[in-house]
Amino acid sequence: MLYDEALLNKALERALTALTSLDSSEPVSHTDDAASVSSDSLGEQLFDLIDLYNTGHTQKITGMLLEQKKGAVIQLLSDHSLLEEQVKIALKTLQEQGDEATDVSDSSDPGEAESIGETLFNIVCQLDPTHCADITGMLLEMDSETLKQILSDRSMLEIAVHRAKSALEGALKPTHTEMSE
Repeated sequence: MLYDEALLNKALERALTALTSLDSSEPVSHTDDAASVSSDSLGEQLFDLIDLYNTGHTQKITGMLLEQKKGAVIQLLSDHSLLEEQVKIALKTLQEQGDEATDVSDSSDPGEAESIGETLFNIVCQLDPTHCADITGMLLEMDSETLKQILSDRSMLEIAVHRAKSALEGALKPTHTEMSE
């Protein structure tokens, strides 16, 4: 990046975009209803920030971090040192997994991975427009062959989306302590 001015400019542009989207959005206080913050918006903001780390696993790490409760994700967006720590932990976990499972984002053809991700996102948006970014991130953690199989069978895809939505709703439910804050 230091030797390629175009790459450096692109990274700076992404950083500025991510930071201005955070600055322009109203901060979420403890008195705000966390449910009012769009899951898709959080996912997009988190993706943009994680992409700045150039790990090569942006989709996977975003999906991993979005599995946390919404309050924890909001905290990651506002505390960059905490985000960096979580990205490092997620990356270490991925490296430890090694060749155990390769998901679509690890595909040797980045164009194929992007195409599969876009196709999946468009279909998931039809099934659940409210949580499509979160659900797509969760599904993209599947290995490439399973994901291709699911994309070829609509009923399998609907089942996978339903399971991901159930898991997501379980993670988004406020706990007793969160409700009392």
